[in-house]
Amino acid sequence: MAEPLTGTQLAHWRTFIESSWALHTRLEDELRAATGLSMNDYHVLIALADAPGRRIRMGELASRLVLSPSRITYQINSMIKRGLVRKESCPDDGRGQEAVLTEEGLTALRDAAPAHLATVRESFIDHLDDEELAVIGRVFAKIRKV
Repeated sequence: MAEPLTGTQLAHWRTFIESSWALHTRLEDELRAATGLSMNDYHVLIALADAPGRRIRMGELASRLVLSPSRITYQINSMIKRGLVRKESCPDDGRGQEAVLTEEGLTALRDAAPAHLATVRESFIDHLDDEELAVIGRVFAKIRKV
């Protein structure tokens, strides 16, 4: 059985949970209202835009975005219907599938980026100094490896 949290640990944990959910909800709501894109849509578009040839194997994309294989398949299929991405067989392995960014998807990303970045800045970045941001970066890099 896990050792109970101390009062201080519990307070920090609850603050983290409540504030991270509130931040994610605000980012999701404002992105969707401004662009029609979800946060998952946006993250897929970013990952594909940054990838060589604007394409990534489905399994790698799922891993990068911390989504299950079935969830990434659902996500990509939803984006295919909207013309943001397409699926193609892997050139080096015909059994695998790659998600590929379309021109429409790249345009949607470019159109969405300014509003999304404004929300990120207003909701997060502008409330922290460089030292605090560095600590957050180190902490979450450590947690992501777990």
